[in-house]
Amino acid sequence: MLLLVLWGLVATRATNRFLPDPVTIADAFVDTWIGPAFVQDVLPSLYRLGLGVAASVVLGVAAGTVIGLTPWLRELLEPLLEFLRAVPPPVLIPVAMLLLGITDTMKVVVIVSGAVWPILLNTVEGVRGTDSVLTQTALSFRVTRWERLWFLVLPAASPRIMAGARQALSVALILMVISEMFASSAGLGYRIAYFQRNYLVAEMWSGILLLGGVGVLLAVVFGVVERRVLRWYHGTREVNRV
Repeated sequence: MLLLVLWGLVATRATNRFLPDPVTIADAFVDTWIGPAFVQDVLPSLYRLGLGVAASVVLGVAAGTVIGLTPWLRELLEPLLEFLRAVPPPVLIPVAMLLLGITDTMKVVVIVSGAVWPILLNTVEGVRGTDSVLTQTALSFRVTRWERLWFLVLPAASPRIMAGARQALSVALILMVISEMFASSAGLGYRIAYFQRNYLVAEMWSGILLLGGVGVLLAVVFGVVERRVLRWYHGTREVNRV
């Protein structure tokens, strides 16, 4: 609240037209996003974001589990994985446009190209860190490979997987906006860039605030999901503290 008051005081005294006051931005927010723009721009962006994150989780966990369980494969692919992770995903947008065209598929691929790495690498480390005593115990009791995977390996790696998913969510949100700024005729990123090019300053700031609100909402939802998925893990940590 104090920040809003300070912002209002600074904006009313400033002569810079690129720093509107909070009331002007709030009016622009209502006029811009409460209506057809929400359906035409916000919902498609959220759909592409959700699809990209879901694909990143599936690919990252599946590939990370295989690599983590296969030492020779991990040693073979480690240099390649480090190289691919170091490539900034935005530079792949022109390549994706040439191969896939200016489509939703292209935007989802761009999101996946950056968001998959935190999940994959954290999954590899989580699988590698499975307790060797528990693994040997499962082998001595002749637990099948699939049962070890579902009831030992993945639960043991789940804290690292969720940490990777949290990082991937932030990366995916950034790439969603960038992909829409480069090549799109709709979406949050496109609309913010459109406002900027046409000097619609209050509308531009309203889009930035909406994007920040989406990020906060996603973080809250992810926190709820994480607590449910890892309730056994947090419960164990509380017991150990006591």
